[in-house]
Amino acid sequence: MTAPKKLFIKTYGCQMNVYDSERMAEAMGGQGYVETQSADDADMILLNTCHIREKAAEKVYSELGRLKPLKDLKPDLKIGVAGCVAQAEGAEIMRRQPAVDLVVGPQSYHRLPAMEAKVRAGGTALDTDFPEEDKFEHLKGRGPKGKRNPAAFLTVQEGCDKFCAFCVVPYTRGAEVSRPAARVLEEARDLVERGVREVTLLGQNVNAYHGHEGGLSGLIRDLAKVDGLERIRYTTSHPNDMDDDLIAAHGEVPELMPYLHLPVQSGSDHILKRMNRSHTAESYLRVIERIRAARPDIILSGDFIVGFPEETDADFEATMELVRQVKYGYAYSFKYSTRPGTPAAERTLVDVDVADARLQTLQSLITRHQREIQESMVGRDVSVLIERAGREAGQMLGKSEYLHSVHIENCTGQIGDIAKVRIVEAKTNSLTARHL
Repeated sequence: MTAPKKLFIKTYGCQMNVYDSERMAEAMGGQGYVETQSADDADMILLNTCHIREKAAEKVYSELGRLKPLKDLKPDLKIGVAGCVAQAEGAEIMRRQPAVDLVVGPQSYHRLPAMEAKVRAGGTALDTDFPEEDKFEHLKGRGPKGKRNPAAFLTVQEGCDKFCAFCVVPYTRGAEVSRPAARVLEEARDLVERGVREVTLLGQNVNAYHGHEGGLSGLIRDLAKVDGLERIRYTTSHPNDMDDDLIAAHGEVPELMPYLHLPVQSGSDHILKRMNRSHTAESYLRVIERIRAARPDIILSGDFIVGFPEETDADFEATMELVRQVKYGYAYSFKYSTRPGTPAAERTLVDVDVADARLQTLQSLITRHQREIQESMVGRDVSVLIERAGREAGQMLGKSEYLHSVHIENCTGQIGDIAKVRIVEAKTNSLTARHL
């Protein structure tokens, strides 16, 4: 019997890239590949790239430079670049690094098997089109019915039509496209058969989903009826697309977890306008009020960019004030980095030392709120989806309904169980609990 070929995938960036990497591995599984955790023994290496952060492309080229000696030792090794850097850079990747055999954009990876065959025949392959066909239709089967981790990602929407001034997503992922609800439900049932109990619905602008007549809330309500699917989450959302029924679903659908990631980016109306965010700080706060009215115990997270071009001390203080009002359980904050080709790229940058100081100040406030919320959980009873065993005997690890990481001591449950626990200690990035 011929030994299976080995595939190594290195994934950068967001949860959607994690999902895409899974689907790439499944597509290549049909060509006789099995995944390996080591690039050294791989027959094919794929870098699934992200273009959101500064110098993303240069980091990919650096990684390719580190891989080139491996290919010199193994001439039959094939190297591919996928994802958003592939979409943005295209043929330039092959020009700068001849060790690369194929380049495929995020909307074309269903064509990987054909591209791999071309490469094995001695050619190179480049595909960064936005094809008319539905890539998910070509990837219906997720391979053998192997056991899955109890929590999984499920892409339902891709692309974005918002064109925020700092963001490359509309250029690398294309216009908003929603998967038909029937196909999403079919994939969800397939995941449940594999042992999944929680899904996180993914999209660059997931609450703009329109593949169901009831929008994202309609999809969530139908997913809640899937036998065996106990938990539903979604990310990432835009404040302008939090419609009445989606907000109501947070209070009406028990399977929809009390956690919401709702990026705002800035608390300054001046900066929000320059970012082309199409909402104000006040309208964002009103949405938060309505969500909390529907689900009072919900924990919120957000995204912030500091040092955006033209940001003044007053603009930054407006962001600090918004954070004080919302009190996020989690938040992701970054110093503005220029993305070539975006409208903000031509604007005058804030002094780097000023931007650094603002970021530290903001992160200090966010961390304080996060710790306060974590400490408020001590003594509370929560439900934890057990995802893996801990290092110590009798310890299991998982996520609460609020997305807190929880260490359960003396746990009698198994991976995939939803355990009732009482929180006994709050640590910096996790909670400790005992099994009830």
